Amino acid sequence: MTEEMIIAGFGGQGVLSMGKILAYSGIMEDKEVTWFPSYGPEMRGGTANVTVIVSDTRISSPILQEFDTAIILNQQSMDKFESAVKPGGTLLYDPNGVINPPTRTDINIFKVEATKTAVEMGNPKVFNMIVFGSYLKVRPILSLDNVEKGLEKSLPERYHKLIPLNLEAIKKGQELVDDVQVV
Repeated sequence: MTEEMIIAGFGGQGVLSMGKILAYSGIMEDKEVTWFPSYGPEMRGGTANVTVIVSDTRISSPILQEFDTAIILNQQSMDKFESAVKPGGTLLYDPNGVINPPTRTDINIFKVEATKTAVEMGNPKVFNMIVFGSYLKVRPILSLDNVEKGLEKSLPERYHKLIPLNLEAIKKGQELVDDVQVV
């Protein structure tokens, strides 16, 4: 099994964090992993993306031109990466930041109302974990136990008190997939 993916959006949306949690979770599951971030000089509001590969076998390069999965959190990223999803691949997106939804018919597309759900949960900051949970339901490459270990490893200790909230958001995202619109 090899999963090659990109997570893309604005800085401050938790793009790099989501990728780091995914990577650490893969390590906890004894997988080969790469985490390759790309972002502009802006702290918040600039574009950011991260390429993550999780594999049972050795990874030759972290640089990819095509992806099995794309998680898209803004329109600029949709414009740039929709065409880079391999035929038969998966694209998840939050419609809050996307004006023009994806149009491809040769990939699996999931619209995840993560921002709206995070607001309903009372914490808009966990919307990235809701999308992550939906991803894990659609592409179950990691166990929830190892995701929890990945959260512990990737979050600074002062934020460990937020792990239960993040796990709740991940589980909410998994539940959402049953209701998610497949475009």
